[in-house]
Amino acid sequence: MGMTEDEKVFKDPVHGYIYVHDPVVWDLINTREMQRLRRIRQLGTTYFAYPGGDHSRFSHSLGVYEVIRQMIQAFDRNNYEWPHAFDRLAMVSGLLHDVGHAPFSHALEKTMGTRHENWSVAIIRDAKTEVHQVLESVEPGFAEQVAEVIQKTFSNRLIVSMVSGQLDADRLDYLMRDSIATGVDYGTFDLARIIRVMRPLNDRLVVRQSGLHTVEAYLLARYFMYWQVYFHPVSRAGEVLLRIILERVKELVDSGRAPFMTHPALEPFLRGTVTLDQYLSLDDSALYNAFSVWREGSDAILRDLCGRFLDRRLFKEMPWPAGQNGRLERVRTVVEAAGYDPNYYCIVDETGTVYYDYYLGSQREPNQENAIWLYDQANARLTEMSSLSLPIQAIAEEHRPVRRLYVPAEVLGNERFGKLMDDRTDGGA
Repeated sequence: MGMTEDEKVFKDPVHGYIYVHDPVVWDLINTREMQRLRRIRQLGTTYFAYPGGDHSRFSHSLGVYEVIRQMIQAFDRNNYEWPHAFDRLAMVSGLLHDVGHAPFSHALEKTMGTRHENWSVAIIRDAKTEVHQVLESVEPGFAEQVAEVIQKTFSNRLIVSMVSGQLDADRLDYLMRDSIATGVDYGTFDLARIIRVMRPLNDRLVVRQSGLHTVEAYLLARYFMYWQVYFHPVSRAGEVLLRIILERVKELVDSGRAPFMTHPALEPFLRGTVTLDQYLSLDDSALYNAFSVWREGSDAILRDLCGRFLDRRLFKEMPWPAGQNGRLERVRTVVEAAGYDPNYYCIVDETGTVYYDYYLGSQREPNQENAIWLYDQANARLTEMSSLSLPIQAIAEEHRPVRRLYVPAEVLGNERFGKLMDDRTDGGA
């Protein structure tokens, strides 16, 4: 592997410094497709709740590359068997894993019916992209290898697990990065020690058994980050507004009343007919610009929603357990009586995740690739982590989706709404 003339260094709040020695990595960082990630927020609308949480998807992508680079270094220091022929592939796959993110990162995926992984692979495979051209300059077919790692179909499962698994470079970087940016201290963990206690074993990454408590701290940090940051009700309120703005615009476009499109890629993006070139021209600023124009437009609903988003006049939330369909219809009636279209001003938001789940499918069959394995070197034995950890058993079994009702603050203070919420005898499904 060649070296650049000078070592390239990025100052970073998570890793201190991010080092680039490989000219291929440096060339990829400087492609148009990677530089676009500077203009996309890592955490979507989380900055509404945590003002510091407005860091970019670019900084995270560099961080994932750096974690993989540090892993490989640590394997060498410990004299572990590691397939060095895949060094560049692992680091490049980590760098490019998120290159296909839409504006506001994950917030738009459900609305637009798209997945960033599919766009990442399309960017890597398309002969016209700068990323593809840099990859193919390594050797013909290298771009396809990177695409396979990101799609989890690459033949070497060890490389795949470094980029995407229960204890992968992606999660190790974003949890630390997001907790530092938002100021949520209990989201941090001992990253350096986690890298020290990891080792490659055959086709998977495992953890030395002495590292049990370090990995427990990582999984608990992940648990707290989901509840306190990613599922924060104010962050979700911003995402709800973002979603319904785009749904309203789609409705206007479909009915022939499209608002002024401030960017040529917006309408095909909303219609689901966007080309790769058009997709790559979109970033957070394209949507902000559209919202600032639409808040002065002719459609009253779109005008109000865009103003609310830009000025942080978010909807207010209340818990909304499952099985309240009857009550929801009554809430919609109250919202409509207050002068709001309930299709846009009465939203049930549901989200949920598992924090460490090594089971697969509804039958809860153990899935070995999803597990974190502890390695007892003295006895050459592997043990699945939660069987030795009571805290992890507890969160592995916790499957509680978060459901909230979002309505405008004006409706929440409405007397009719208050009476409806106090009436607990009615409203079952």
